[in-house]
Amino acid sequence: MLNEKEVTIYDLADKLNISIATVSRALKNDPVVSKKTKKKIFELAEEMGYRSNHFARNLRNQQTNTIGIIVHELNSNFITSVLAGVEKVTTEAGYDLIIAHSSESFMKEAANAKNLFHKRVDGLIASLSFDTKNMDHFKPFIKKGVPVIFFDRVEQDGDSTVVIIDNYKCGYQATEHLIEQECNRIVHVTASLNRNVYSQRYQGYRDALFDAGIPFNENFLIVKDLSEKAGIEAAKQMLKMKPLPDGAFITNDFVAAVCMRTLKEHGVAIPDDIALVGFNNDAIGKLIEPALTTINYPGRDMGEIVARNLINHLQGVSKIQNTKTIIVNSDLIIRKSSLKKKAVSQTARN
Repeated sequence: MLNEKEVTIYDLADKLNISIATVSRALKNDPVVSKKTKKKIFELAEEMGYRSNHFARNLRNQQTNTIGIIVHELNSNFITSVLAGVEKVTTEAGYDLIIAHSSESFMKEAANAKNLFHKRVDGLIASLSFDTKNMDHFKPFIKKGVPVIFFDRVEQDGDSTVVIIDNYKCGYQATEHLIEQECNRIVHVTASLNRNVYSQRYQGYRDALFDAGIPFNENFLIVKDLSEKAGIEAAKQMLKMKPLPDGAFITNDFVAAVCMRTLKEHGVAIPDDIALVGFNNDAIGKLIEPALTTINYPGRDMGEIVARNLINHLQGVSKIQNTKTIIVNSDLIIRKSSLKKKAVSQTARN
């Protein structure tokens, strides 16, 4: 079956026996055209299936009204909430989103960047993959004056504008909380230390131990990916340690939940034997038992802040170059999974 020919403004003008200029103005809602004529044109356009070619018109204006966004995964509550925040702001501003994900692959990230560049996006938002080696694939945007803002996983030693949380402070707070619960054999389960988020949380963990006079044990650093398998393997690694760790700071709530489940299956009591702290404040943290202490990572807020700064730049309200680093507030949410002291006091009363 052959596709029907695309209806054009020439077809509408010919059918109504009016000028092409009048049709064009009417479709742009120009007040020069009378309401009666506009009504005829709109009704015929709908009847004939006319589609406005926004892309061609925008190219003539040197813009496409689209924003590209590259994320490292889509199967994440955090990324989903970031996208919700971005979409809210861009939609209100009249921009469309083109979403691409790297699946934690540098090669796929570079290919996505190239694709979005050739789609002529007006601006780009990106969070880097685990193994991103360099930033060369973003250079074409910079050369063309296309604004780029990075969030969450970023390179902070360059000239780019980044939106992040204070990962160092969060890592310190999480570890300090476990120390306050009288933990002194604290495992840290994390991901690639090549990425800023994990290296900074790790440094916070290290410094909290140092400030409390607790020696760092290399065996207590467990570097994995952020999969279900990683949570199981981390738990099994902890079970082999003699003596058993009494606390764990895990840099992802999903991994923490899987780790907790595996530990409980092997007879480990949470938090009595091992107190747990996760990261992100994902919904799963409230559903597991005991509920998971975590760091609140406000993804929706971050998405709105990233998008608003980019839109303001595109609309000439401000320049992203004026602010290199934007820090979003985050805090520790204490739940039962880490309250070792409370558990001990309850046991004493019983």
